[in-house]
Amino acid sequence: MPQHDQHDTPPPGQPGQPGQTQDPQATTGPPHAASAPASVAAAAAPRPDARPPRLPAWALLLAACAAVYLLAVWTAAGQSTENSLIVGYADDALIFRWSQSLGPPPLTAEEATFAVGTVLILAVAALRRRLREGFAAVAVAVVTVAAAEVLNKAVLPRPDLVGARDGLTEPGFPSGHVAIAAGLALGAVLVASPRVRPYLATAGALWLAVTGAAVQALYWHRPSDVLGATLLACAVYALAARLLPSIGVDAPAPSRPRALPALTLVAVGALLAGARDDTLVRPLVFSGTAFICGLLLWAIATADGRSVNRTVD
Repeated sequence: MPQHDQHDTPPPGQPGQPGQTQDPQATTGPPHAASAPASVAAAAAPRPDARPPRLPAWALLLAACAAVYLLAVWTAAGQSTENSLIVGYADDALIFRWSQSLGPPPLTAEEATFAVGTVLILAVAALRRRLREGFAAVAVAVVTVAAAEVLNKAVLPRPDLVGARDGLTEPGFPSGHVAIAAGLALGAVLVASPRVRPYLATAGALWLAVTGAAVQALYWHRPSDVLGATLLACAVYALAARLLPSIGVDAPAPSRPRALPALTLVAVGALLAGARDDTLVRPLVFSGTAFICGLLLWAIATADGRSVNRTVD
């Protein structure tokens, strides 16, 4: 009988031997080995519910201010539209005589108005023992007015794209008069107590609307100048609320004031300040722009800290 070499028969358990079951891990490896690359790819892939970075409110307001400037100043359509609103003389404005005498500040005595306003803000802060809020409020007013002056006189030009007549080519964006009213109003709101804040916001919105409508009716500024200054002031206020959330901005009033009475008062003030003797249509544009500015200020001044600090997708 032929003799078989003992090495011809595979040892028990070796693959290929009849009657033996091959170990699945011998060929496939550990169970987690094959799934490891898939888990890495799944972790690297973006999640379906991942959101892009959010834009803070102050940045959105600054972007809106820049958009107003670009559309109104750097397009022929924007310049033509605003230039067509300036027809006639400044003394046809109903507020002209008032502005030449004891007219509502800051139509007269701009520097004195700003100085007195900042002193009053600090005085209120001292009485309430809220000096930190007071300095922040003064900073809102100072930054708003300083930025408006620098942008108006040194940074933002007004190219003549439509061959405008003399007197319509001077830069005026953003309005310094409106910046004073809006900056002081928002600074006062910042330092006020939560109970007083809604009433102060209404008074500030009325002051802003009257100032904004008046400078348009007097042909001192265009609608874009007024809206740009308001957006700038609101952006500075929102930035202060975001950087210093503990100074009291996030403390809401006992209840949000009713919008209808406050905004009705703002609308009446804008209509009266924007009226002219020589036309009925153009003053509606002036008053409408001023009302929008008052509405913006009232909305941001009566919002609590969570609303001011809210980010926008």
